Amino acid sequence: MKAQPSIAITSGEPAGIGPELCIMLAGRQWPARLVLIGDAELLSRRAADVGLHVGLRHYKEDNAALPGTLEVQHVPLAVPAQAGVLDARNARYVLNTLDVAIGGCLKGEFDAMVTAPVQKSIINDAGIPFSGHTEYLAERTATPTVVMMLAGEYGGSDGVPPSWMRVALATTHLPLSAVPAAITPDLLERTLRILHADLRDKFGFAEPRILVAGLNPHAGEGGHMGREEIEVIEPVLSCLRQEGMQLIGPMPADTLFVPRQLARGDAVLAMYHDQGLATLKFATFGGGINVTLGLPIIRTSVDHGTALDLAGTGRADPGSLHAAIDCALAMLDAQQIHS
Repeated sequence: MKAQPSIAITSGEPAGIGPELCIMLAGRQWPARLVLIGDAELLSRRAADVGLHVGLRHYKEDNAALPGTLEVQHVPLAVPAQAGVLDARNARYVLNTLDVAIGGCLKGEFDAMVTAPVQKSIINDAGIPFSGHTEYLAERTATPTVVMMLAGEYGGSDGVPPSWMRVALATTHLPLSAVPAAITPDLLERTLRILHADLRDKFGFAEPRILVAGLNPHAGEGGHMGREEIEVIEPVLSCLRQEGMQLIGPMPADTLFVPRQLARGDAVLAMYHDQGLATLKFATFGGGINVTLGLPIIRTSVDHGTALDLAGTGRADPGSLHAAIDCALAMLDAQQIHS
């Protein structure tokens, strides 16, 4: 890692809050070089819309950092963007910003990438199949298996510091009806190996403890409410425990997310999207982050959407984007120590 790491920050859906969240980054001193990936005119115009006076300059790899100034790697819009108004003609632009950041990370120009939110629906409306950042990053980096993990601080009162909740997903953006068939022994083993390795190598847990949720109510109730726990999940956990992994479960998801249980582990593996993320977002929304595990690069993101109704108003909260950058920097530190 460089003495001062470079972080590529994609500005997301141009009609959403991503561009102004990126502009707001100038209000804080960062121990890193932040490079915004997006249309320079859009970023300048959105800054004016929300009353922010921020210096923007064209990105060059050998630029010296200037306090209070943001660098922009210009990627042109297809058509001018209006805050709050989606336009499918700019769908390819959104993916182009991701490609610039991914390419820069793969060749070592950037040390990590952080992504502002995109609007999956408008990309699909443009005729481009797109199920999310996680799947797109896997495809573009030729990574066969990646793991989505969201994290954030929760609790903290009466002098007790807040705790971190980390929730990884065995399946991501699937219809609920498709989840049981997708949870195979091979998928679970690969997911747990990636989660375990990145908790160790990128988050600094020497011996990660992972709480594993069951798929069915009451973790199947001994087979009376489903047999996936008996036939799929438990055999995989037993096999990996023999290698020394600390795996607790399968646990009933309705009682897993309480402080006493969460304190037993460093991360949770949920079987499907809403099983894990409904609770996490309730507890951490506004300060949570999304991390893609298993990639050859570091990628973190906000944990919220494009908030079209807030775009251009100046009322968007940059807390999640700040947390995503902080997490990327912490992961770089942990990775450097581990290596």
